[in-house]
Amino acid sequence: MDPLSEPEISDCRVRLIQAAAEVFVEQGYRASVERVAARAGVARQTLYNHFPCKADLFGEVVRQATAALLITLHANQLTLRERLLRFGAMYREKVLSAEGLGFFRTLAAETVRFPELAASFYRTGPAQTAARLSAVLGEAMKRGEMRCDSPEFAANMLLSMLVGADRSHYLFSGDPPPAPDPEHVAQIIDCYLRAFAPIAIEAPASSSLTPASQRSIP
Repeated sequence: MDPLSEPEISDCRVRLIQAAAEVFVEQGYRASVERVAARAGVARQTLYNHFPCKADLFGEVVRQATAALLITLHANQLTLRERLLRFGAMYREKVLSAEGLGFFRTLAAETVRFPELAASFYRTGPAQTAARLSAVLGEAMKRGEMRCDSPEFAANMLLSMLVGADRSHYLFSGDPPPAPDPEHVAQIIDCYLRAFAPIAIEAPASSSLTPASQRSIP
């Protein structure tokens, strides 16, 4: 049998990752690798050829989702506002989508049984996203585009503003996930940038009274 070509190997890997994302959302981490392989249309051994264990497959699902987010922050030719708008739109789309909400439920449910899996997810996903965002905001502070503050604090504030209350709403209300809304993202980003706007240094107001040292002595 002829060995598979590189494009065929790449296509198989992509299908496995997509199938794993779907199955993990539907059944949680306890889902069998056989179910993932069947969803991808490959043999179980083919899955193991790409991913030696289920934890490796899960980690790759998280890594790819995070990588797509980080790409939105790489466009140095854009203004800070434009970069944050791109990032904010994709972040909300991923986190508040049916798949993103399902993934969150899966992790929350499996944390007690698989604490090392939850820790790996945090390191690979949220921690990397926050770290890269902190770096971008720190650079903006050095350029004088934002007021000087803790970049980590600034990053956590933005991430919370983008999804915090909305994620709770769509997790528990039963309402369907929101459609992408660029105007709402812009509203959040503009509010955030106003809060972290550079602080203008104002000259002290001149006194209407003549200093005592300059008054003439009768």
